[in-house]
Amino acid sequence: MATPTPTIVPRGDQDWEVLVPLDALSAWMDGQGLGAGPIENPHLLGGGTQNILLKFERAGRSFVLRRPPKHLRNNSNETMRREARVLKALRGTAVRHPGMIAACGEESVLGVAFYLMEPVDGFTPREEMPVLHANDPAIRREMGFEMVDAIAALAGVDYTKRGLADLGKTAGYLERQVGRWRAQLDSYAEYPGWPGLAGIPGVDKVGAWLTSHRPGSFVPGIIHGDFHFGNVLFDRNSSKLAAMVDWELTTLGDPLVDLGWLLSAWPEDGAETGPVKPWQGFPRRREVIARYAERTDRDVSHADWYEVLACYKLGSILEGTFARACAGRAPKETGDFLHASTLALFERALRKIS
Repeated sequence: MATPTPTIVPRGDQDWEVLVPLDALSAWMDGQGLGAGPIENPHLLGGGTQNILLKFERAGRSFVLRRPPKHLRNNSNETMRREARVLKALRGTAVRHPGMIAACGEESVLGVAFYLMEPVDGFTPREEMPVLHANDPAIRREMGFEMVDAIAALAGVDYTKRGLADLGKTAGYLERQVGRWRAQLDSYAEYPGWPGLAGIPGVDKVGAWLTSHRPGSFVPGIIHGDFHFGNVLFDRNSSKLAAMVDWELTTLGDPLVDLGWLLSAWPEDGAETGPVKPWQGFPRRREVIARYAERTDRDVSHADWYEVLACYKLGSILEGTFARACAGRAPKETGDFLHASTLALFERALRKIS
């Protein structure tokens, strides 16, 4: 969602009049009863997302607007509507999330769907570690458990009572995964210069293992879909996780997928470095799994399977940028970096299944 230090962007930059026409936003907010008067101190918030995050004040209240990126994807507006729906449905639950203020699913106001949420005062540990957290291994240990507790709380939400029964198709969810992401990989053949699956050792082996070792059943729930240290905000004065952010991949399915996603970036027991620095103090992998089982009462005996699936899925997604870079449609440096990440993910998966 946001880094704690915003990047102030002059009104003439970033095509502001196109991205967020403030007059139109003000008029819409008038109709929603969200203050009166001018929008003050508008500035973009940085972060890992491609979506636009604009923080501003109006009538003494702070808001964060979230809208799709300048260059829309086919599903960008539907993604915004979906995120807004989920955040609204989570109101009053134990799930840590940004508070929903109001949403506009119509594209006629700003040219895109968007929503307004409460600002979250916190930091993203992948991007910074305050002195308090950097100097205390005990706090970092609790941060690790807070990560687990966050997805455990989400897994415990009764999505039917929250009006989200049609958020995703749960029937055959696990059975669809390998084919879905293998098709994604195969689709990159349209980009000239991409070396193909031969450039990713282990694709067939990992896919076959996932198919033959797939869990026989699961208890459906809400999935965040992209849960890692870059998509959370922690409290600056404690170990508490303040909010999970970037809900664009949320759906219904097997919540253990979120655990697998977290594990796919979690160092093996005894490692001295990890996805955030310093790493010393964070729980061991087995403690992460045990904590999830304790908080959810879900069967974690297939934790390795969910971790391997996360490697397979994320690697398939990241390879897309490399394929586009091979065709000159993305920066070569970025493509090479993400291809290396894809290889590392499949290498991790191969170690797990060997």
